[in-house]
Amino acid sequence: MSSLEERDVGVAVAPSSSSAGLGVGAVGAAVEAVAGIAAMQEDVGIRREGPEPDQDEPPKKRLKIPGGESGKLEERLYSVLCCTVCLDLPKASVYQCTNGHLMCAGCFIHLLADSRLKEEQATCPNCRCEISKNLCCRNLAVEKAVSELPTECTFCLKQFPRSSLERHQKEECQDRVTQCKYKRIGCPWQGPFHELPAHESECSHPTKTGTELMGILGEMDQNHRRDMQLYNSIFSLLCYEKIGFTEVQFRPYRTDDFITRLYYETPRFTVLNQTWVLKARVNDSERNPNLSCKRTLSFQLILKSKVNSALECSFLLLKGPYDDVRIKPVIYHHSFSNDTNETEYVPLPISDSVECNKLLAAKNINLRLFIFQVQK
Repeated sequence: MSSLEERDVGVAVAPSSSSAGLGVGAVGAAVEAVAGIAAMQEDVGIRREGPEPDQDEPPKKRLKIPGGESGKLEERLYSVLCCTVCLDLPKASVYQCTNGHLMCAGCFIHLLADSRLKEEQATCPNCRCEISKNLCCRNLAVEKAVSELPTECTFCLKQFPRSSLERHQKEECQDRVTQCKYKRIGCPWQGPFHELPAHESECSHPTKTGTELMGILGEMDQNHRRDMQLYNSIFSLLCYEKIGFTEVQFRPYRTDDFITRLYYETPRFTVLNQTWVLKARVNDSERNPNLSCKRTLSFQLILKSKVNSALECSFLLLKGPYDDVRIKPVIYHHSFSNDTNETEYVPLPISDSVECNKLLAAKNINLRLFIFQVQK
């Protein structure tokens, strides 16, 4: 053993002999082979562990890369319970097609509205089965499951169940954005709730003079007068001798053009002993309203009866007794005669495009019409 060790040491130390040169070459080759095997083992190890996450990707996406059981339960449920259209967790009602694919209420209504505009049957974006308000139903189990999933408060960044997040952000969160109680006299301060007491103790607006506050109060009075003018106008109309109202039902139709356009029309109805018809159109009859994100409805009132003298009327449309669409009342005026028996198209005062999609998704649009005959 000692002689063998000496030969080995001699091989390592004496570079002059030919046998020693061969030994050094063998050792170098062995070292290179071992290094190659180690590199291969490292590559295999990396492949087993999976690819390294891209540092440029968003944090939430990097968290979801380790799949299978390694991901959190909430992250896995997110992909299962999300809407198949917007790929986000539903915030309100959840609808499902006949094959069980989920859609949030906003996307479901939008699909039905688009199908009405394009004169096509609405289909599920996943399986292409037909969808409608009669064929689809709400999934209460998914709604309850989503309400218990944790989500992040936009102010304090803490995790809360979705069912309690709204109450937390409105009433409990110490970082929620709030305004000074002296906003009514012009204080523009906005900040986190926990800083509110300190600000209000130092706010300079309570010490302002009456002259400085007059300009602010004048703007407030002007806004108040505009609101009161509408209510006073409605109460004045209710004092008229001849008042009529009826439930109207707008039904969808198509024009005879090469590129058909959607419009709505009611059956003839009688109010104030006269025969009337209402018509409505989408986005003022633009060519492809289904390609527009902003959607509006406008309507016109048409007198079908013959009259001996001009009939001056005020009219307004309100939501029907069983609808949840939000319509702000606007009073329109027109003098009807045999020559001017149609009003101009006037906007239906709905709040936004979401409310318009609700109306378009319905089979018919049900509203209530009031007509007030102006006494001469």
